[in-house]
Amino acid sequence: MPQESAVYTHGHHESVLRSHTWRTAANSAGYLLDSLLPDMQILDIGCGPGTITADLAARVPDGQVTGLDHAPGILDQARATAAARGVENIRFTTGDVHALDFPDDTFCVTHAHQVLQHVGDPVQALREMRRVTKPGGIVAVRDADYATFTWYPEVDGMDDWLDLYRRVARANGGVPDAGRRLHAWARQAGFPQENITATAGTWCYQTPEERAWWSDLWAERTVASSYAEIAIDGGHATEDDLTRIAAAWREWGTRQDGWFAMLHGEIRCRV
Repeated sequence: MPQESAVYTHGHHESVLRSHTWRTAANSAGYLLDSLLPDMQILDIGCGPGTITADLAARVPDGQVTGLDHAPGILDQARATAAARGVENIRFTTGDVHALDFPDDTFCVTHAHQVLQHVGDPVQALREMRRVTKPGGIVAVRDADYATFTWYPEVDGMDDWLDLYRRVARANGGVPDAGRRLHAWARQAGFPQENITATAGTWCYQTPEERAWWSDLWAERTVASSYAEIAIDGGHATEDDLTRIAAAWREWGTRQDGWFAMLHGEIRCRV
C-alpha cells in the first residue's frame, strides 16, 4: 500500500498556524455544510489545529467527528481548540491518508481541506477516503490552486514568491495547483462522473487588517519556517532571495489599494 511520500511544505511554524487557525467551516468548507445532518459520523483528514474540525462537530451534535493528522505534534493544539469550545463529540488521532486505519464504510462524510496538494499519491488518498465512507455518503475535498493566485498592485518580488513556492512544493512531491485536478483525480479514484459535483471557492484579503495579517504571516513564513529551510537546503533560493521576497510581501501589505485573491477547487463525491 502506498505510504506518505511528500514533504509538508508549510510545516507548523507559528506563522503557518496563524493562517490555519483562521480557517472555519464557513470560510473553508461552505460547499459541504448544506449536506450535513445532526447525527453524521465525519472524518476530517489533515485536521491541523482543529478549528474546522470543531466547527464540523458543532454542526453534528448527535454525531461524532474524528480529526486525523499525519503530524502528532499538532493534535495537542487541536484537542485544546475543542476543549476551549466545549465540543465533546470529537476525537483526534494520527494516520496516513494513503492507508487509513478504519474499516470500510465507517463514516457518513470524509473531508479533507488543503491536503491532497501535499500528499504523495492523491488518487490513492481518494480511494482510501472512498473506502472508509458509507454507501450514500460523501467524500468532500477542497484544495488551493496556486497558479491562479492573483493580487494588485504589482510589487517587485511577489512574482518571485509564487514561482519559488510552486517550485519548492513540486520538489517536495506535492502538487501546488491541485485545485484544478480534484475532479480528474476523483474520476481516476473510481467515482462515476455523475456522482461528482465540482465547484470553486475563493478567499480574498483586501481590508487593511486582512492585508496586514496576510502579508505579515507570509513574510515571516518566507524567512523563518521550515519552508524557508527547505527552499535553501534544496538549492531553490538563497537567504538573500528570501529576505527580498519577505520585504516584497511587507511592501504589498502597506498598499492601500492592495487586494489578494485565491481560487480553490472543491469536489463532493457521492459514494
